[in-house]
Amino acid sequence: MPAAPAAPAAPAAPVAPAAPAAPAAPAQPKHQSTPEVRERLTAVGAIANAISAEVQKVIIGKSHVIDNVLINILSNGNLLFEDYPGLAKTLMTNTFADALGCDFKRVQFTPDLLPADITGTNIYDAKKGEFTFKPGPLFCNLLLADEINRAPPKTQAALLEAMQEKQVTIGTVTHKLPAPFIVMATQNPVEQEGTYPLPEAQLDRFMFKMSVGYPDRADEDEILARRIARGKDAVDVDVITDPQRVIAMQQACEDVYVDPAIRMYMVEVVARTREDPRVLVGASPRGSQALLKTSRAAAAMRGRDFVTPDDVKAIAELAIAHRMILKPEHQIKGLEAGEVMQSILREVPVPTV
Repeated sequence: MPAAPAAPAAPAAPVAPAAPAAPAAPAQPKHQSTPEVRERLTAVGAIANAISAEVQKVIIGKSHVIDNVLINILSNGNLLFEDYPGLAKTLMTNTFADALGCDFKRVQFTPDLLPADITGTNIYDAKKGEFTFKPGPLFCNLLLADEINRAPPKTQAALLEAMQEKQVTIGTVTHKLPAPFIVMATQNPVEQEGTYPLPEAQLDRFMFKMSVGYPDRADEDEILARRIARGKDAVDVDVITDPQRVIAMQQACEDVYVDPAIRMYMVEVVARTREDPRVLVGASPRGSQALLKTSRAAAAMRGRDFVTPDDVKAIAELAIAHRMILKPEHQIKGLEAGEVMQSILREVPVPTV
């Protein structure tokens, strides 16, 4: 008997189309600046670029040095150039003063220079029958302390209050210095005869310690070509800004955001200078504050409203190395504080933010 035909299979139930996946929520930034803050910092970056371009008309092939000087100025810090004669340290300082529209004074430090020669003194006025204060060259916006290590410690110490507190005390009266007030000092790393090494307390007052360095052949040729084209030594520099705007730029840097992870990165870098077996004296909290201020200034100069680890790494040696004292056995071997600083930067884990 033939088998009964199989019953037809029931039609498959229609499969409901899969619901479209919900779009991923955009990652929210940890910090969001206000439009006003971003606008101010963008303006800081634009003005900084204009100043840099103006200075580069005079100082050729040293854009990275010019940027670091700008970072120092935006941080309202003092700067120490340690370099050989003839490398445009004085010219760079003077050019910055012109571009910033700031009052510039130069003091040549010598063994017979007295504190009153730079701070000023009280002079008796016979007509009025009283003493009046005559300000010294310290009362300016940008002071070049040329060959600062040639003056005796007493004169060097006269700068301490001015560099840290932006004021000088003559007798019992305290005089505020003009704002902004920045000291750019120079010293020769080779000539030691007749010099007085800066004490650690004074070195710590400098935000950066840096060098200009020799130009390469192409840049030196460009220096000569421009000198021939000008037909004179002086270079005309346009005024880009003014002291009040410089102050506003410095204040704008306070709005740059620093992530807690980057803040701890700064703390760790500075703390390692105190723990390194090659270091006798590490950087103080003033060093970590310098790292904070200059990192913010570096970000602002690039128009950013936040600090990145690269900002910290780029300026750490300039801001910290001169605050370290190596142990004598390592100094004898020729080890430099900058080398120790670079090794610390390689060892400390970089945060991902």
